[in-house]
This record gives sequence, structure tokens and C-alpha cells, in this order.
Amino acid sequence: MPDFRQMYNRQRKWIFYLLSIYVLGWGFTSYQTIFLGLILGTCFSYVNLWFLVKKTEDFEKKVSQGKKVRSLGSLSRMAVAGIAALIALRFPDYFNMISLVAGLMTSYIVIMIDYFYHALHAHK
Repeated sequence: MPDFRQMYNRQRKWIFYLLSIYVLGWGFTSYQTIFLGLILGTCFSYVNLWFLVKKTEDFEKKVSQGKKVRSLGSLSRMAVAGIAALIALRFPDYFNMISLVAGLMTSYIVIMIDYFYHALHAHK
């Protein structure tokens, strides 16, 4: 398994841990709209992470074959974030917009934490 795929598997695991914490927060606190926004944003953030992994694997394969590569799919990831925002705007009684945005950033925060953690531990 390549190192890139191992990173994705670690990051996926941490996102699912966060989602389980958010579900517990939704179920046991009075902040349902905040936790639903975090859940929705994190789910769409995970989809964006999956898109990024697939596009990066395609990019790597095409570059190794000497083919041209168009993009890494930024437009599709922005469209996914837009769909999440439209859902939150359509149902403001259920989803908090600020927590949705925080949830959309979850995968990028997990990527950074995972990188720094493993960069620090690789030098020991």
C-alpha cells in the first residue's frame, strides 16, 4: 500500500471518530443545530477528501504514463461545498451555517494535523 493511501486511511479514521463525537453531541446536548451543521459539513468534507484522493491517484497515474493532466478537481470540490451550503440555507432550523463551514474545513484540518504529527515522529 503506498504511503499516500496509508495517509488517506488514517485521515478517514480520524474523520469518522470526529463524526461519532458529533453524533453523540447531537444526541445528548441541547445544541442540535450546531452538531447537525458539524455533521453535515464533515460528511461533505469527507466526500471532498475522497474526491481529492481519487483525483490525486489519477494525476499520479497519468503523470507516470507521460500524459497531460487537466486539474485536481477544485471545481467539483467547490460544488460539493456549495451543495452543503444550499442545504443549510434551505433548512436553517436544523443546520447552523457557522458549524457547517467549520465541518467543511474538517478534512483539511485533519490533513494538517496528520502531516505534522507524522513529520515530527519520522525524525525521532
